[in-house]
Amino acid sequence: MDMTPKQIVSYLDDYIIGQNNAKKTIALALRNRYRRMRVTPELQEEIMPKNILMIGSTGVGKTEIARRLAKMMGLPFIKVEASKYTEVGFVGRDVESMIRDLVYESINLVTREFEDKIKDKLDNEVIKQIVEKLVPPLPESASESARESFIKTYNKMEEKVISGEIDDRKIEIEIPKKTHVEIIDSSIPMDMSSMQESLNKMLGGLNKEKIKKEVTIRDAKILLKESASDKLLDKEAIKIEAIKRAENGGIIFLDEIDKIATSSKTQNQDPSKEGVQRDLLPIVEGSSVHTKFGQVKTDHVLFIAAGAFHVSKPSDLLPELQGRFPLRVELENLDEEALYKILTNTKNSLLRQYKALLEVEEVELEFDDDAIKAFAKYAVTANQKTEDIGARRLHTVIEKVIEDISFEADEKKGEKVIITEELVKEKLDDVIEDEDTARYIL
Repeated sequence: MDMTPKQIVSYLDDYIIGQNNAKKTIALALRNRYRRMRVTPELQEEIMPKNILMIGSTGVGKTEIARRLAKMMGLPFIKVEASKYTEVGFVGRDVESMIRDLVYESINLVTREFEDKIKDKLDNEVIKQIVEKLVPPLPESASESARESFIKTYNKMEEKVISGEIDDRKIEIEIPKKTHVEIIDSSIPMDMSSMQESLNKMLGGLNKEKIKKEVTIRDAKILLKESASDKLLDKEAIKIEAIKRAENGGIIFLDEIDKIATSSKTQNQDPSKEGVQRDLLPIVEGSSVHTKFGQVKTDHVLFIAAGAFHVSKPSDLLPELQGRFPLRVELENLDEEALYKILTNTKNSLLRQYKALLEVEEVELEFDDDAIKAFAKYAVTANQKTEDIGARRLHTVIEKVIEDISFEADEKKGEKVIITEELVKEKLDDVIEDEDTARYIL
C-alpha cells in the first residue's frame, strides 16, 4: 500500500468529517508500516508498530475510520469487540482467536490476489469444461470435414457461453464431492482444530469421487470456478504469503476497549475484565500464536484500540497495557456544523442514500438547504437532551421526518417531493420539546 499520509487523510476526508488529529495519527502509523518494509532486515525486526488508542464518544467516527481503512488497504484487517473476550469459559472467547481471525482474513485476501493473477487461466478452464459438455469431442477416426465442422460448432458455442447468451440452459456437470465441512470458527481450541484437520485429510484420501449435478450454465460457471481454482492455485505459496502479510501488515481494530477497563468508581472489581487485559497483553507485546496455517508472530501487528471511556478512563487499564498504546488520539464531539457537513459533504451521505432508495419507487426526493440545517440542529438538541450518540442521531431524525413519505411512496410514483424546513419542524418540534417523548422516540 504505497499511499502518502496526505493521500490517506484525503481519502478519509471523503467519508469522515473533522477528526483531523485521528486521521493524521492513523495515516502516519500506516505509512510507517510501508517505510519499515523498506529498511534493512536487521532494523525491520527492531522497529515496532506504534499502537493507537482512540478516545471519543459513540457516533463520532471511530468505527467508521476503521471501516474505511479496511476498504482502502490491501492489508489483512479485522475489527473485534474487546468485550466479547470477557468471561472466557462461559460465553466469552479465547483472546488468541483474534490472531486466527486475522490469518483467515489474510488467507482470503491473498487467495483473491492469486485468483486475479490467473483469472484468464481460470476463465478459460471453466469455459472449456462447459463447452465440452455442450459439444462432445469427436472420435479419433473422424474425417477431415467432420473435424472442420466440429471446430466451427465448438467456436460458435464458445462465443455463446462467453457472451452469456445461453446462461439459462441446463447442463450436467461433475464436481468433487466435499467430504468435510470446513469449520471456520477461530474460537475452537487449537488441539480440536488440528484433530478436525487430520480427520478431513483422512476423509479426503478415502473419498475422491465426484458428484453429478444438473445446473444452469450461469451456476456452472461459479461451481466449476471453485474446483478449477483448487486445481490451479498454489495453496502452499498462498499460506506462506498470507502468514507473512498478517505478521508484517496485519491491523487489528479493538473496539469497546473501555468495557474491559476496571473503573476505580465501581466497588465490585470484575476479575474477568482484568483477565482479558492480562490475556491481551502478551499478544499486543508480541508473542507466537499457533494457528492451523502455522505459527504467527504478533510483534509487528498494529493494534488500534477505541473506546468511549464514559465510565472508566484510559488510566484504569493495566499500566503495562497502557504502555503498549503510546499514541493517544481524542476525537471531538460533533457540533451542528459538523453534522450539516456529514449530510452534505460525504460521499455516502445519508441524504444521497434516501434519494437512491426512493428513486427505486420513481419518487424524486429533494432536500432544501434549510431543511438539512434543521436536521443538524434537531440532532444536536436531541443529543444534548438525551444520550449523546453523535452522528447516529441523524438516522433517527431523518427517518422520523420521511417515514410517511416512504410508506406512501407507491402512491407518489412519478412525483417530486421536496423536504422543507417547515416539514422538519412539524414532524420534530413536539417530539424534541417533550423530553420524555424524545428519550423514547429519538
